[in-house]
Amino acid sequence: MPELRHAIAVVALLAATVAGCDADPAGPPAPTGSATPSPEPVETPAPGDHRLTTSWNGTNRSFVVHAPPSYDAASPLPLVVVMHYFPGDAAGIAATSGMSAKADRENFLVLYPEGFAGGMNALSCCGSEDDVGLIKSLVARMVERWHADPKAVFATGISNGGDMAYRLAVELPGTFAAIAPVSGGFSGGKATQADFRPSRPVSVITFVGGKDRFATAFESGLTAWQERLSCKPAAAAGPKLPNGGSRRLATCADGSEQVVYRLPQMGHSWPGAQQGTLADPDAGVNATDLIWEFFRTHRH
Repeated sequence: MPELRHAIAVVALLAATVAGCDADPAGPPAPTGSATPSPEPVETPAPGDHRLTTSWNGTNRSFVVHAPPSYDAASPLPLVVVMHYFPGDAAGIAATSGMSAKADRENFLVLYPEGFAGGMNALSCCGSEDDVGLIKSLVARMVERWHADPKAVFATGISNGGDMAYRLAVELPGTFAAIAPVSGGFSGGKATQADFRPSRPVSVITFVGGKDRFATAFESGLTAWQERLSCKPAAAAGPKLPNGGSRRLATCADGSEQVVYRLPQMGHSWPGAQQGTLADPDAGVNATDLIWEFFRTHRH
């Protein structure tokens, strides 16, 4: 019966969606390469949101650029690459992070790359696409066409996107001055290899929820990062935060920093976010504000 088959398909789709972020460690399927990429649209850098595509390894990959109202391309602006959860897209992470609104106030560019079939090939998830190469290409495009400042390029993201920020820090040396994984970890995949570490200084600010189902893996990743980069934790504890939260700083041998916000009452979320299924408006800190303050003071 056609109606029954349709109903079964809808239920299956809803079940996969409800499973949420990083539900399938295998990630999305690899592209077959049979689709013929469409011609790329001609972009005109200007203020506002711009949904664009680029041909990459035989497929069309989508991304969104947000430029602040004051954008005029006359002077280089910092660039923040913001990566979504799995399954997710640019609109979802833009709403959750509030990074476009922050860019409008602080005058920087935002790049929202979209993963293949909703996921990025990070560390523990998702898929097999060359997303490192894609983002390298997109950052170069932002520098060339949008006049992003190559000395002030940063990466952040949540969950699958946070994992991806760690991977980019290691595999694109000299590209990112700092990263900000939110509910993301330096664990799984290549991160299990003892020599997998940045060869150029990349400072880190990260947020870990005590009720996050991945908290143990995240903590192990933080320890591995410190050990591989010879980071020494500061003797004094950071300022007291609401809801029992804490902030700890470690300085690393290469001159980079690691700042960790531990939020014991938070789950797998973006602290301070007001929208989206991964928002936690009551986490006690605003990750977006803290991330930009950290990025603003870390340049090549």
